[in-house]
Amino acid sequence: MPSELHAYASGGGRVLSPTERRWELSVPAGPATSYRLAQLDDYAHRPSRADFPHHPPTRLQVRAQVSDPAAPGTWGFGFWNDPFGSTLTVRGSGRRWPSLPQAAWFFYASPPNHLAFRDDQPAQGLLAATFRSLPVPLPLLLLAAPLAPALLVRPAARLLRRLARRFVAEDAQRLDLDPTGWHGYDLEWEPERVAFGVDGETVFETDVSPRGPLGLVLWVDNQYAAFPPDGRVRFGSLAAGEPVRLELAHLRLEP
Repeated sequence: MPSELHAYASGGGRVLSPTERRWELSVPAGPATSYRLAQLDDYAHRPSRADFPHHPPTRLQVRAQVSDPAAPGTWGFGFWNDPFGSTLTVRGSGRRWPSLPQAAWFFYASPPNHLAFRDDQPAQGLLAATFRSLPVPLPLLLLAAPLAPALLVRPAARLLRRLARRFVAEDAQRLDLDPTGWHGYDLEWEPERVAFGVDGETVFETDVSPRGPLGLVLWVDNQYAAFPPDGRVRFGSLAAGEPVRLELAHLRLEP
């Protein structure tokens, strides 16, 4: 188990460690008006993305199961750059500006999530997925900020979605397995390649490899975000009639 992992929870979420090599991340049932999160990460308290700890080549191995195969929201584990500053509310975390996404992870997204810029990529379900963005300087990103209101106008939003493909490369594979049973997940992140394995079998390989440094994140929440082909941008929280629990065991990192 990596020694620098920190637990964070909100909205009644809980992070428990019944044994030294096992974790339980859970969020309670509740309405859509409440955001609920349980998370482990090793980057929230670092002052900037340049201080994130992971570079390729790195390998992540973990055994996991989830209580609900159709859990409302998202859950998963892997590496990313926290592009939208989601840890701004964590005490002691750095105040980081938004950035374009870099990620390699096992990612589950329930409807109405739609997390792909390309129409030929899967955008819901249990995915093995990567994002690699161009290193756009912060001043250029800030200059693009006035375009944000255009996301409320569908024709303009569709145009911006197509434009995003020039800056953000992505690749993903939907996984056909029952996540309520224990499975061994394996992620090998190399400079020019990412390979995903489940129970000892390679299930997906791609040359869309994110730029480091990145942070390790393992989480479950009730959030959704959608940027579908019709340009209707939506985001928020989902109601859940039952608690959702993500169990993790034998987490291992091999740099």
